[in-house]
Amino acid sequence: MPAPYPLLLEPILLSKVWGGDRLASMGKRVKPGDTIGESWELADLPQTSASGAGGGAFRSRIANGPLAGHTLHDALTQWGDALLGTTMPGVSGDFPLLVKFLDARENLSVQVHPSERFARENPGAHLKTECWYIIDAAPGAMIYKGVRPGVTPEAFARHIAQGTCQDDLIAVPAIPGECHTLPSGTCHALGAGVLVAEVQTPSDTTFRVYDWGREGRELHVDQAVRCIDFGPAPEATRSAPGAARTRLVHTPYFSVDEITLTPGRVTRLGEGHAATAVIVIRGEARLSAGGVDLPLHLGSTSLVPASIAGSATIAAPTPLTALIATLA
Repeated sequence: MPAPYPLLLEPILLSKVWGGDRLASMGKRVKPGDTIGESWELADLPQTSASGAGGGAFRSRIANGPLAGHTLHDALTQWGDALLGTTMPGVSGDFPLLVKFLDARENLSVQVHPSERFARENPGAHLKTECWYIIDAAPGAMIYKGVRPGVTPEAFARHIAQGTCQDDLIAVPAIPGECHTLPSGTCHALGAGVLVAEVQTPSDTTFRVYDWGREGRELHVDQAVRCIDFGPAPEATRSAPGAARTRLVHTPYFSVDEITLTPGRVTRLGEGHAATAVIVIRGEARLSAGGVDLPLHLGSTSLVPASIAGSATIAAPTPLTALIATLA
């Protein structure tokens, strides 16, 4: 069995009715005119819902080192606690983090994932807490998160039937560099013209509320209304000007930091010993861990096992912005 080393993961590209071709700007193999909405960067789901990724297993493949060609789940099976540290695996024994890039050429459906209350009452439902880091946005682009104060479940259900529920949502300008945390149970939608990195707990359970008049996509209104935590979502966060590292997200499941380095700078990956993903948003990086130096290009995602994360470093050969997602 090979010793733990930093894993470079191959993306899984998904075509979506709302997708576009801007993931080419993140180094993905996307042609002009394509409708690629999602690039799954780090995934270990044994199955997906028909309303989410369309069913079937989605497991990242490893692109480097002795485990090249194997899946992330194979690495988890071989390395166990050396990969996860003290974090428990997911409900099916899988890696408990999911990382994607999303390109919204059109509005995404208004949707919600099971709230804690709904998950307690429905054992087959799993939480999905997530965050969106805005990479790029067209002028005037918006995201939708949370329901306006005073809107009741009964009124919201009535407005869904009338096709006016979008007026009940809290619309927020999509500003590059801002990060939005969406606890499970938050009604939300990514607006047209927005490109984001998404870090989340690994559930693909999605209840679609409203699809902006598009025909042919199933809605799940009854489940959604029972799931929604009515009210606003947390405020956006962003790095302070000139800060080399800022904590953007802290949840019971994971944290996300943004690092910004000038050429020649080196920083430690983290202080603890937890599995950590490195997601390159701008520029290039050199990740050093477990005796391995791994070049990371724009749009690359690497997973550093817990047993070597505490001694890992990141160097910036070019101006670098990266997200550091660490399991709790």
